[in-house]
Amino acid sequence: FKGGDTCEYLLSSGRFLGEKVWQPHSCMMHKYKNSEAKNCLIDKHVVFIGDSRIRQLFYSFIKLINPQVKEEGIKHGNIPFEDKSASIKVDFLWYPEVNGSMRQRIKSWTEGSVAKPHIIVVGAATWSIKIHNGSNEALAQYKTNITSIAPLLEKLAISSDVYWVLQDPVYEDMLSESRKMITNEKIDAYNEAAVRILNSSSRNSKAKVKVFSVSKLIAQETIMKSADGLHLPESSRDTNAMILMNVYCNKIMKPIDGSCCQPQPPLTLIQKIAFCFFTLSIIGYLIISLIHRNNYRKNKSCTDLESGEEKKPAISTPNVSTLEMLLHCFCKLGLIMTYFYLCDRADLFMKENKFYTHSSFFIPIIYILVLGVFYTENTKETKVLNREQTDEWKGWMQLVILIYHISGASTFLPVYMHIRVLVAAYLFQTGYGHFSYFWIKGDFGVYRVCQVLFRLNFLVVVLCIVMDRPYQFYYFVPLVTVWFMIIYATLAVWPQIVQKKANGNCLWHFGLLLKLICLLTCIYFLSYSQGAFEKIFSFWPLSKCFELNGNVYEWWFRWKLDRYVVFHGMLFAFIYLALQKHQMISEGKGDPLFSNRVSNVLLFISIVSFLTYSIWASSCKNKTECNELHPSVSVVQILAFILIRNIPGYIRSVYSSFFAWFGKISLELFICQYHIWLAADTKGILVLIPGYPMFNVLVSTFIFVCVAHEISQITNDLAQIVVPKDNSTLLKRLLCIAGFFSGLHFFSAMQDQSRH
Repeated sequence: FKGGDTCEYLLSSGRFLGEKVWQPHSCMMHKYKNSEAKNCLIDKHVVFIGDSRIRQLFYSFIKLINPQVKEEGIKHGNIPFEDKSASIKVDFLWYPEVNGSMRQRIKSWTEGSVAKPHIIVVGAATWSIKIHNGSNEALAQYKTNITSIAPLLEKLAISSDVYWVLQDPVYEDMLSESRKMITNEKIDAYNEAAVRILNSSSRNSKAKVKVFSVSKLIAQETIMKSADGLHLPESSRDTNAMILMNVYCNKIMKPIDGSCCQPQPPLTLIQKIAFCFFTLSIIGYLIISLIHRNNYRKNKSCTDLESGEEKKPAISTPNVSTLEMLLHCFCKLGLIMTYFYLCDRADLFMKENKFYTHSSFFIPIIYILVLGVFYTENTKETKVLNREQTDEWKGWMQLVILIYHISGASTFLPVYMHIRVLVAAYLFQTGYGHFSYFWIKGDFGVYRVCQVLFRLNFLVVVLCIVMDRPYQFYYFVPLVTVWFMIIYATLAVWPQIVQKKANGNCLWHFGLLLKLICLLTCIYFLSYSQGAFEKIFSFWPLSKCFELNGNVYEWWFRWKLDRYVVFHGMLFAFIYLALQKHQMISEGKGDPLFSNRVSNVLLFISIVSFLTYSIWASSCKNKTECNELHPSVSVVQILAFILIRNIPGYIRSVYSSFFAWFGKISLELFICQYHIWLAADTKGILVLIPGYPMFNVLVSTFIFVCVAHEISQITNDLAQIVVPKDNSTLLKRLLCIAGFFSGLHFFSAMQDQSRH
């Protein structure tokens, strides 16, 4: 850790990821769109002063505002640019040498009431080397001129952003005869003089002229692609312009994936309260632990000196009280949340942009698949989608999704489409699992509902408080929560139809099918009526949960993307349980699910369907069009996988304990990755160990998995305390929870008012 000045890192250091993606040291660079650049620079005046290299940077900069601009200005003259819609002025002033003329122009901005530019970008040297044939006298004069200009730049830097651009290296072999005197040795001497003079003239670090030295590093990698050996290729100058935009705009626009030059956000009122609560929990737990330890010491067995026999204590060690367990859980949770905050809200750890390569995605996939196969064990039961098998399914899917996120594979459309199927498969299991429970058990009690809702939402609610994020930000949890409530409402509403009732009269099966048809009709209507959907979820208090950036569009998009798959899961569970009840399938150990002939036909159809979907997904050209088809066709690959996994008896009788272990904590893994494995709310990668990417991933992954496992244990422990089986006690706890959320809403309203 070298300090938190990410602006300094952005301007001075970094490396290329691939050919064109620049990665600043320690922080993430945002790729600004034209609309964002205009919003940032509205009513601003930007000036570029220098030679042809600065003119190149000027053109790349204004193309971020208006991509239609063509480089048609006078080569050796001033070039104005204005965007009237946003009142932005950007000027290029032709001053190829650091001399009296440049000094006079800069001085004019420091005098009287003349309007000063908001951003000033200055740089020149190659013309001085060329005109004076690289003489030492020219270098001495250059030093003198910069020395006279430096105080003026410092004065401007008090109210404006001033950048001195160091000279990029040249590709000497490609230089024309008239430029042969411009050598890298001379350029280094001029740069060294500029840095030494500008740094020594600084009196106030807050009013310091910023040295733009990163372009030199970029040029070292790309100058050999130059057309003339002197000017940078277009991709390199575009990178320099984007860096300049990040330096100025990140503190104004505050993009999530632009951590460079962003100040640490201040603690909110709710975060301060959470900090106090966790601190008190830790102190309380330590006090209780010390008291118990002292009591244990007093009552521990002592040796009788005369007989040499050990006497047992008269008082046995007391059982752990509910209060102590609560404090113990909150103590651990407080330490874990501190780590979350330090990783993704403080400036303590570095963050880097993602960069996708096929090897970064597929090699880890192959590695975990080999590990998964290595840890193969026999299942306790051989039913279709038994507990071990569903845990295994969740586990390998979660690991693939994690690799997909850290490798940035969303940019590769075939991978994106297959990952969409994995997310759909999670929701399919939601429909299958909850339907099966309610159908078989017939338990529609409040206890069951509260247990599920608590386990699903506990971690997300804590993260919303600690990380200052809306509930909808962790979109998957609201999704499974809402679908659980829809499943519950569908089956619990009168008439309640369960397996026990349906066994007595087959007509009840048709009644359940009617319920499912009604559910499908509602889903279909809402998916094609965005207005009705948004009205439902725009009512308070639903709006507080499902709004993101002031509207519920993101929630509608997420819900619509997998709108049918939960229904498919419920329908599959109904058909499977009906077949099982009528003994139309064989689930014995090693037995095929159906007769050999039927099993072989279904297996063949499943394999063909699975491959057909993969071929279609791999041939996708447009993400929007493929997303439109996805809700209707994703079930094909899901059902194909289930049949391939369960029809052969020998495959159904084994499972991977490696994948199943991860499956048991899949929800915690999915949520925790946002802040302690990835960074900047999943937009980047957390860097605990800079300079060693593979070692960093190993260390951060180990911590991440341990934390997810620990949070899973904490959630299970707290669920037993917060959601007791006794109805009267449960009602009291629900009133307490309602009070907690009322208080949270009150403090949130106070927070919003103070922000406005």
